[in-house]
Parts: sequence; C-alpha cells; structure tokens
Amino acid sequence: MKHLLSIESLTAQDIETILGDTAVMKSTRGQHDEHPLRHQCWALMFSKSSTRTRVSFEVGIRELGGDALFLAAADIQLGRGEPIRDTARVMGRMLHGAVIRTFAQKDVEDFAAFSGIPTINALTDEEHPCQILADLFSIRETRGSLDGLRVAFIGDGDCNVARSWIWAAARCGFELTIAAPPKFQPPVELLERAGGKVRLTSDPSEAAAGADVLYTDVWVSMGKEEEAAYRLAQFQGYQINAELVALATPGALVMHCLPAYRGKEIDEATLEAHADTIFRQAENRLHTQKAIMACLVKNAQRSC
Repeated sequence: MKHLLSIESLTAQDIETILGDTAVMKSTRGQHDEHPLRHQCWALMFSKSSTRTRVSFEVGIRELGGDALFLAAADIQLGRGEPIRDTARVMGRMLHGAVIRTFAQKDVEDFAAFSGIPTINALTDEEHPCQILADLFSIRETRGSLDGLRVAFIGDGDCNVARSWIWAAARCGFELTIAAPPKFQPPVELLERAGGKVRLTSDPSEAAAGADVLYTDVWVSMGKEEEAAYRLAQFQGYQINAELVALATPGALVMHCLPAYRGKEIDEATLEAHADTIFRQAENRLHTQKAIMACLVKNAQRSC
C-alpha cells in the first residue's frame, strides 16, 4: 500500500493491518518508541473546510515526529487553475507526504501518480476512507470483532461516507443496509462492482431492525448547499431517534461522523445518549490516521 486513496483500493489484509496498528497507536500515545515521520514535512492541502480531519492529521503528524504544513486552496496555485499534475510534480520534490481534502477523486489519484510521495485521501466527493477506517476501529474496539456485524446507514445513501461503507462491507464481509429516499440511493452499478452483502431500502425502520450499528451523516454535504431546502424535505422521516434505536439490537451503537445537525439527521436526545460513542469515534480519527501514515512511510522505505 503506497497511498490511501479509497476503501475500494484496499484489501481485507490492508484494513486488518491498519486496524491492528491503530490499537497500538492508541494504547501507546505519548510513549511511542518510534517516530516514523521524524525529519519529514507533510502537507495538508484542503480545498474543503475541516475541523476533525485537519486537527487529527496535524496532531498526528507532530506526534509521529514530523512537521505539518497546512495549505488552503487560496494559498497555492491550484486555486488559480494550475493543473494538479504540475502541483504534484513540484510538491513531490519538496515534501515527504500529502493529505488532500478536495472535491474530485481524480485529483487525489493524479496527485499520487505524479508526485511519487505517500498520498492520503482526507475526503473527496467519492469517498471518505479515513473516516470509515476509524469507524471500523471504533466498532471493533467496542464489540471485539466485526464478525456477524450488521450496519444500518440512514440518510443520503449516495454520499461519500455511504460509498466508503459499501466498499468496507465488501472487503470485510459484514452486512450493510442503506435506507435512503429512492433518489438518494447509490447506483446499482456501484453495488455490482463492489459486491458484498449490501441491501437498499427506502424504509428506515426496515434497515434499523436487528442492526448492531445505526449510522448517519449530514443531509446537506459540502458543495450541496444550493440543494439544502430540497434535501431537507426529501429526508424527513430519515432521522435517527429513540423510536429507530428501539428497533436495533439491545446495546446497538449509534454513530455519526460529525458535524451533527441536531433535529435533522439525529435528534438531540439520541445524540446525547450516545455521545460517548460518537465522540470516541471522532477521537479515533487521530489514532487511525497515525497508523495510516506510519504504514505508508514504512512501505515507502521498503521499496527504496
């Protein structure tokens, strides 16, 4: 694994390695024997705003011994139309790794191809792999295993988070049910390409019944603000609340990748009742991303 561009590009063994290394990173935080990013400088190139992703990567880079350089779209020539391949060929000669949060998946893939340095997808319109790897770790940390897992994703079934969940289910072998309005369900071609145990429904209650995890995301993703009124109307009835939680298995996890809009995709009472899970899920982004970066650096050194 030279880069982390998508869950689709990972094998089951890649995921297992990252989850195992995440557990070590978490248990040894502040006491790391190795600092694999020592004397390295990694860039965070963000065309989309961020709280958890930026903080977790900046802290993670520093805890692994490196330096972090944050670059917003307005800070570099990409914001003025320079081709990504040109930026990549320059950055590859100066940096040791890049974390990119942007719109087009192809931009991240092209940067990895032309830069030659470890590249991490920190979110695109297509996938959000770091989030889902942290989620898988959070679930396994609580349950002990992903075996027999049943996940219900409620809301926008064609967003980047849902798409990464589809690939995670295919790679790890658990069951995933996506409950979304028909216009917001993932394309059949994606499900056929991914394979795995993925089911679609327009009924949130059907998805929640017997689920071990209830998962949701915002109804209006970044870049979709002009559709806000339409989306809010379409997703009425797709809220995670006490009634939906009651249909899941006893002790089911309620998860949200944040930020959460209380009263929309999840109600206030349900979020607060499951706050420990949701904010531990957010914390685990740090440990997971440290594991990813350490893995990429070690693999790069082996290939030298």
